Amino acid sequence: MQTIEFLYDFGSPNAYLVHQVLPDIAARHGADVLWCPVLLGGVFKATNNQAPMITFENVAGRNEYLRVELDRFVERHGVPFAWNPHFPVNTLAVMRGASFASGKSWERRYIDRVFKAMWVDGNDMSDMAVVMEVLLDAELPADDILTATQIPEVKGLLVDATTAAVARGVFGSPTMFLNEEMFFGKDALNDLEWRLS
Repeated sequence: MQTIEFLYDFGSPNAYLVHQVLPDIAARHGADVLWCPVLLGGVFKATNNQAPMITFENVAGRNEYLRVELDRFVERHGVPFAWNPHFPVNTLAVMRGASFASGKSWERRYIDRVFKAMWVDGNDMSDMAVVMEVLLDAELPADDILTATQIPEVKGLLVDATTAAVARGVFGSPTMFLNEEMFFGKDALNDLEWRLS
């Protein structure tokens, strides 16, 4: 069975969109998805990259087209989506929570709920009171998760994963790997599915 590594940060709207579509693609081809949290800010710093809205802010029409492209993807795939009014959101704590969740029975429920809070419900997921409420509502171990975000070992997991991602050539999120072949962005899903077949 093939495994798709999905490197994500909750703060990326395109990572959310891939999160919504990738599991069905994997299922169609009998593949597994391995959810791999990385800190996008750390990736950007290490690679001298920046968010597209900043990169293209002086290119007439480019950011407007990015929004058209996003809306078209949402319509095509029937994905629930609402632009987060708090964007950009500092996702450090919830990404540490994702590192802590890795391998646990509730990992996918955590990922699904935080992505929904960010890109459907429009919550400010940098606010720990809001995060607590979201996690409790999802019947997740909120106290354990928020405590873990302050544990050095958990902090180190996210740092190490981000460093390792950059060493593999990752420069943004969403990024996927099939074996060692890299696929970047939601537009790479077609190529990924082609490779799976």
